[in-house]
Amino acid sequence: MIVELVQQRVNLPFHSVQATIALLEEGATVPFIARYRKERTDGMDEEQIRAIESALKYVKQLQERKETILNSIREQNKLTPELEAQIVQCDNLTELEDLYLPYKPKRKTKGTIAIENGLLPLAEKVLDTQLVQGDKASIVSEFLNEKVTDVKSALEGAMYIVMEQISDRADIRQWIRTFMQKEGILTSTEKENTVEEAHKYEIYFDFKEVVPNLKPHQILAINRGEKEGVLKVSIEVDIEDITSYVQTKLKYNSRAVFAETLLQAIKYSLKYSILPAIEREIRATITEKADLHAIEVFAQNLRNLLLQPPLLGKIIMGIDPGYVSGCKVAVIDKNGDYLAGDTIYPVPPKARVFEAEQIVGDLIKKYKVDIIAIGNGTASRETEQFIANMIKKYDIPVHYTIVNEAGASVYSASPLAKEEFPDLEAAQRGNISIARRLLDPLAELVKIDPKSIGVGMYQHDVDQNLLKEKLENVVESCVNHVGVDVNTASASLLSYVSGLNGRMAKSIVNYRQKIKQFTNRKQLLEVPGIGEKAFEQAAGFLRIRSGDNPLDNTNIHPESYEAVHKIAEYYQIPVHNFKALAEKLMTIKKSECDKLCKIAGIGLPTLLLIRDNLAKPGRDPREDMPAPILRSDVLSIDDLKEGMELTGTVRNVVDFGAFVDIGIKNDALLHVSKMGRGSFVKNPYEIVQVGDIIQVSIESIDRVKQKVSLRLV
Repeated sequence: MIVELVQQRVNLPFHSVQATIALLEEGATVPFIARYRKERTDGMDEEQIRAIESALKYVKQLQERKETILNSIREQNKLTPELEAQIVQCDNLTELEDLYLPYKPKRKTKGTIAIENGLLPLAEKVLDTQLVQGDKASIVSEFLNEKVTDVKSALEGAMYIVMEQISDRADIRQWIRTFMQKEGILTSTEKENTVEEAHKYEIYFDFKEVVPNLKPHQILAINRGEKEGVLKVSIEVDIEDITSYVQTKLKYNSRAVFAETLLQAIKYSLKYSILPAIEREIRATITEKADLHAIEVFAQNLRNLLLQPPLLGKIIMGIDPGYVSGCKVAVIDKNGDYLAGDTIYPVPPKARVFEAEQIVGDLIKKYKVDIIAIGNGTASRETEQFIANMIKKYDIPVHYTIVNEAGASVYSASPLAKEEFPDLEAAQRGNISIARRLLDPLAELVKIDPKSIGVGMYQHDVDQNLLKEKLENVVESCVNHVGVDVNTASASLLSYVSGLNGRMAKSIVNYRQKIKQFTNRKQLLEVPGIGEKAFEQAAGFLRIRSGDNPLDNTNIHPESYEAVHKIAEYYQIPVHNFKALAEKLMTIKKSECDKLCKIAGIGLPTLLLIRDNLAKPGRDPREDMPAPILRSDVLSIDDLKEGMELTGTVRNVVDFGAFVDIGIKNDALLHVSKMGRGSFVKNPYEIVQVGDIIQVSIESIDRVKQKVSLRLV
């Protein structure tokens, strides 16, 4: 039953869904399933597996809620076969709650009090639209008692009962919900006595849009404005259409004895119960969709940032710019280890330029610095100008680049940073992080809360649990996609490897310190806390360079080593001759592939994985990404002219465009309308991604506001 429900939600082949669920239930991770269990899942990729995982979670929640509801109604002795069938067949949590509403234990209301006072039979007469004869007062008087002493009170009590019955009807609520989702108009207006920064929301001071046409960034901006007390928000609907629908459902008859009371009950039920509740539901639903969109954007940007190519084998100087407190300088070696550091004051207010030149020059000369990484925060461009002038003035053979420093201060004050650099002040740790981000972005950025990395919008407004889960999935995916050198990785990086957690990661680091270095993957089983299951999930993602077995420096899982030996034996090629084996596998036809799979006892996906890894052992997939732009000179906004063509780095992508670093103080905006080369672009993420190196031309320059608009060349 669960497999069927999940399959319906994801619309993927039944066998693939069934196999994926089985693997997830066995404790397999998404990266492991995607890479090493393609035969079982018929090639499901990470995105599809995560969709199945998410649907499985929803279906289980749905099933648990169904069981709770069925038990509750059963205990009330109100569960009919028809109702049970409706609940069992329901595949939506919202509709399930609609079915449960009439039976849900309620706090005392005016309607329940009226029932206690014996007015339920009168309410049934109010709902009887065929009752067209008789005197209203005479009929009502039959229901008077010591608690209800007059006709007016009796009619009022009956109306409250009818109101609640109308509100509890699942069919009515579902129709109104659908109507409001299609026809409702979200409006926002300015509140009186708003805060000083209300001007940020000016475009929403008189805003109206049909619910289906709302864009995610509009929803999130309006929600924020409402939360800050700037905007008043509501959803407007045609109340007459809704009232007419409810009248039809209740077979309203204007000639009925209690027609007036029934109409009043309909209007009150809509005004005070159904419409406010469904408006809240719709606001929650569109907010959830906007949240998911914003989270997807953040996740996509984060993934591209994490997969920026490393500048391995370089001596890097990191500079964390600042005005009054100066610029912190640190030099790291090719392994990312800290060599030396200092503080310079090359920019106002102190502007001790000559002294700064001496310090930087000495560090460059002493440690043979290859590249300077400058953080993009406060005083970044002034520091860049200082470095560019110095390179030119002294003809120094180094280049520099601007590095996104978001989250560096968070890292510098973290327990992890204190553990790594116990003898350094927090201010000095941030520039080490900046330098390491250039050396290996992934290895350094995993130490920082993804929310602090600064490649999204509205990250503080969206569902924080969803955001945390999504971003952690992205980091996990990136780490396992790239692979981890088990002899150099930090515990932070290792903790994201498939099958490992923080405790296991620390155990690996501690064991590594004890044995100096791992020489083969099997040694992982000697690490305290690493069992067979953890080894199975993690081994293929952990690399050992220059170890006992060259296969340990590939993505080939140890479970397939025997298959590699059988293939080598079949072709009579030494197993260590990866190049010859790969060349042979590149040329075989399908019929031979099938034969080889049978000989090796593997499926075609595993054979292809073996072939590709033998061809490029130890390959880093980030090598395919464009390297960062290295500069030796600086641009000012005054140097720019409209039509000028430049090379820039995409720093952030949002719904309306991308922010591009073209070498001036502020990132320039490449609006989505300027991305098309003769055609309309709807989605900027299909054109550019964070980290892309792109060619742009200057569209317009606002020198007063220091803003530049671009066009994609």
